[in-house]
Order: sequence, then structure tokens, then C-alpha cells
Amino acid sequence: MTDSHSDPVDLRRVSPILIRFTVFFAGMSTVGTEISASRLVAPYFGDSTYIWANLIGITLAYLAIGYWIGGRLADSYPRAWVIFTSTTIAALWSILLPYVSQPILRLSLQAFQDIDIGAFYGSFVGVLLLLSVPIILLGFVTPYAVRLTIDSIDHAGSTAGRVDALSTVGAIIGSFLPVLVLIPLVGTARTFLILGGLLLIPSLIGLWQLRSWSVRAGSLAATALVMLSTSFLAPENIRPAEQGRIVYETESSDNYIQVMESDGTSMLSLNDGHAVHSIYNPDQLLTQGPWDYFMVGPLFAQDDGPDMIDDALILGLAGGTSSKQLTAAYGPIPIDGVEIDPAIVEVGREYFDMNEPNLNVIIADGRYVLRTSDETYDLIAVDAYKQPYIPFQLTTREFFTEVYDHLSDDGTLVINVGRTPDDYRLVDVIASTMKDVFPSVYLIDVERYSNTMVVATRQPTDIGTFASAVAQQPEDSILREVGEAAIVSGDIREVTDVDTVFTDDHAPVEWVVDQIIIDEATGGSGE
Repeated sequence: MTDSHSDPVDLRRVSPILIRFTVFFAGMSTVGTEISASRLVAPYFGDSTYIWANLIGITLAYLAIGYWIGGRLADSYPRAWVIFTSTTIAALWSILLPYVSQPILRLSLQAFQDIDIGAFYGSFVGVLLLLSVPIILLGFVTPYAVRLTIDSIDHAGSTAGRVDALSTVGAIIGSFLPVLVLIPLVGTARTFLILGGLLLIPSLIGLWQLRSWSVRAGSLAATALVMLSTSFLAPENIRPAEQGRIVYETESSDNYIQVMESDGTSMLSLNDGHAVHSIYNPDQLLTQGPWDYFMVGPLFAQDDGPDMIDDALILGLAGGTSSKQLTAAYGPIPIDGVEIDPAIVEVGREYFDMNEPNLNVIIADGRYVLRTSDETYDLIAVDAYKQPYIPFQLTTREFFTEVYDHLSDDGTLVINVGRTPDDYRLVDVIASTMKDVFPSVYLIDVERYSNTMVVATRQPTDIGTFASAVAQQPEDSILREVGEAAIVSGDIREVTDVDTVFTDDHAPVEWVVDQIIIDEATGGSGE
């Protein structure tokens, strides 16, 4: 179909199949770029629902702008070279995105360290602005493809439907390909390269068919320059180490994993890096962190000597700091350690000496393990975080009921809960939910980090049991050392009231954590 504005020669030079390929790869690149962009910002800003809401909302806004501009331009200037030029620029921009965003992301890290919240979130906005060019240009594709391939008004609906369906199929593939295949195999930067390259192929073929030799040469030169520049612009590391030096980093399907070393101590950092998930020093067992406190949880329930537990389950094994300490405290008792990411397990074995013969590693979700097991344990430790959240399914009344059923008669549950120095909202709601299931619940503030350990006992107990049990430990034992530290600095208190209770149907963990983050960023009150 042509009109007074159309260029029949321009349209006849282009195969409809080439336009369909362009539509397909544009749809794949749009969603793939959005998902891969989350991997760019996660090592700096995390992947909270707040971050995802911004990424998704901004992407949709950019697409809406692209649809609107592209539709109007397609009616007034239906030239095939426009669609191929737009996708070429979008593809080249996407290829360069991991590299040009690095200075902005590094600024964000410095801003966070300097407590410059305005610069921190300003740099996040800067990264979002970088997405504007490729996403808006990719929004041109669908309306332009409809305009170029429609042959009559009678077939307008079916033509638009075919184009939209093809773009959606590409988007579906773009939602799975980076997460399941590309990022785990080749990393984020090369994922952008592959997605951009797949879109670039039909785009350059279209320009080659339509334009003069000078434009062809310019397009090829620009492409070669971008491809060559990626070899020189690639940063040494995805994100600088917050402590010490980086000895290893990798990307799994679930996490950006970084191992740092400082003064002989290895530290496991995941995603945004603002939390340490495991610590290992061959010359120093205790950490003054939350890992130490799992071993003293049973002292709230039993005071019959040091060898008081026979087995344990850890949900959220990470690099195995807790399993190593439990083994040191109680001997080679059977420990089932559950970790959902196999790449973290490999890192734990390689860099954190997670090789205790009594440790049985299970690669699975913690809730799934409980539901498919009949085992009971004297201690169940929960330390599952994907910063900044605890998975909601590990915070509900139904989950704690399942834990209760998997504890021995004198069993203990200990869960690590993050907080800020003076905002205990998440601690309070999890403790309240546990109190709805367990007869006795206690809180211990961690000495070194902004964490609180929530301890629940299967049998009714009193707070004096803990002090008595600590006093019975040998003076040179780590149980005695950590127990006394908890008494001195842990502000140990019992939870007596049930207020808010999370359920599988309603457990707004993300909302609570996001409110804490926003209040911390804006200086608001956590009350």
C-alpha cells in the first residue's frame, strides 16, 4: 500500500521476511535489554521490588513514547530505511550499554559510601536515562512494520496482529534467553553483545539493500568501531570490592557473586555487595557476626551441657560459615545445608573451605526441602537472603509451622533478620509471626552488624535458661565465648506479644523492607 508520502522503490527493495526478522529480534532485544539491565544495576543498587518497579515502569514509558512517535512518523514518512536505521542505532547502543554505564555506576557506589543519597539515586536515574535511546528506538519498530507491510485497509487488522504476535514471540524468547542461557554462560556484557548483534544483522542487511555505498560503508565502520571498543572498554571487574581486593567474581542465573580478601579473611558478597554473606579466616573461627549466634540458639532450650544437639538444618548455607562453626561447637554432627544457587556452593568449597565431611549440601529452595522431608532436627537455622529481602515464603506462619513440625522435642529455630541501627520493623513482624506458632521467642542483637537473631523454642522456656546454659559451658569453649558476648552486648529480650502475622496469602516483606530503605534514604522515621 502506498500514498503520496510513500517511496515505492524504497519499499520494493526490502523483503517482507527481512522486516519480520527485524520485528522478531527487536521484540527479543527489548525485553532482553530490560532484564539484562537489571544485572547491570544489581551489583550497585540491588534487585529490590523498588528497583524492578523503576526498570519496568521506565521501560514501558520509553516504549510508549517510541510507539507514539514511531506511529506518527510512519504515517507521514513511511520509509523502510528509517526502521533499519533505528534498529541499528538501538543495537549498537545496547552493545555499548554495559561499558558506558560503568562510570555512572561507580559514582553511585562512591555516593553510597559517602552517604550522599542524592547522588546515589541520581546516578540510578542516569542509568535509566541510558536506556531511553535503545528502548524508544525499538518502540518505532512495530508501528513502522505495520505501516510498511500493510497492503490494504481490509487487511489492516490481520497485518497488525501478525506483527504484534511476532514481536511478542521475540519478547518471550528475550525474557528467557538471557536468564537461562546467556548470562550464566557468558556474563552480562557479552549478553548485551549477543542481543545487540542478533538485532544488528537484519538491520545492516536492510540498510545494505536500501542505501548508497557511502551509507553502507559508514554503517559497517560504526559497527566495527563499536565491536572493537568493547574489547578496550571492558572493566576489570563488574563492581569494585567494598573491602580488600577481589579474588574471584562470577555471574550465576540468580546472583552476581564476588569473593573479596582482606588481611587473610575471605568474604562472600552477592549482588549489590552491601552485605557479607559468609566469612572465612583459617586462623580465626569467630566473626562477631550473625553466623556465630546460630550455635548458641540451643542454649535457650537446653542447659544440659555442651553436647546438646545431635543434628542441624541450615536454610541459606552460602559459603558455609555457620556449618563450620556448628561443627566446631558440637563436633561432627550431621548437618543438612540448603542453598538454592549451585554456583555459591562451588564458591564455598573453593574459597571458604566448605568441605566438612559431616555437611550434606542440598541444592533446593528451603521451603521445598521442608515440605518433602520427614527429618527432624535439634536446630534449624535460617539465613536466606537475596538482598535486601528474606524470601517471603520463609517468613510466614505456615513456614514456621512446618519448621515446628521438623524440630525435635527440645529443638530450636534461629533466624537471622536484617535491620538498620534503629529500625526494627522487619524484626518485629517476623518475631510476632514466630510467636504465633512457638511458645517462646527471644531476640539477640548482633555485636558487629545491624542484624538481630530471632530464636524460638519448641517447648516453653524462660530467658534464665540461656544464662544458666552459658555458665555450664567450658571456659575456653566458643559456645561460652559467644554466649557471654550475647549477654553483654545482645540486649536479649523475650517476645511476649503477637501483633502482625505474615501468612502465605499476605506476607509483604518487600513492602516493609522498601519502606525501611526509603526512610533510611530520606532520613524519615522508622516509627
